[in-house]
Amino acid sequence: MTAMRRFLTILCVTLSTVAVQAQEGGRKAIAYVQAPEMSSGLCAEKDAASAIDCAVKQCLEGGGTVEACVVNAVCYPGNWSVDVFMMADGGPHWHQFSCGWQSKELALKAAELACSNAQESGLIECTAVQLIDEDGTVTEPPFN
Repeated sequence: MTAMRRFLTILCVTLSTVAVQAQEGGRKAIAYVQAPEMSSGLCAEKDAASAIDCAVKQCLEGGGTVEACVVNAVCYPGNWSVDVFMMADGGPHWHQFSCGWQSKELALKAAELACSNAQESGLIECTAVQLIDEDGTVTEPPFN
């Protein structure tokens, strides 16, 4: 029983330390929620649950339904994120969101990779439309 108590004590101290470091570090989570052909939501918040709640609320306020507003991506820490617009031949369009990249250059490379086989996949358009930092600051093209 002593070994179990020691293990639980170490676990509790470790988890407490991680929580304090997260609060002190000011890191944020990012969430992207999408209701295809209707609405979307994007939020950077203190934790993943808060970011998801905020993004769902934005999606609903934008005209999405409860059933249609689905979490597309969530990352903690958010780091750099990219929103890639994709349109299929015939008109349907959607956004592919990728988060958690260590730099904006890597996020843009992820978008480039997502679009690398666009023609073979029947896409008539595929392009990065937003670059987002961990604080939720959105940059639109051109990305310098």
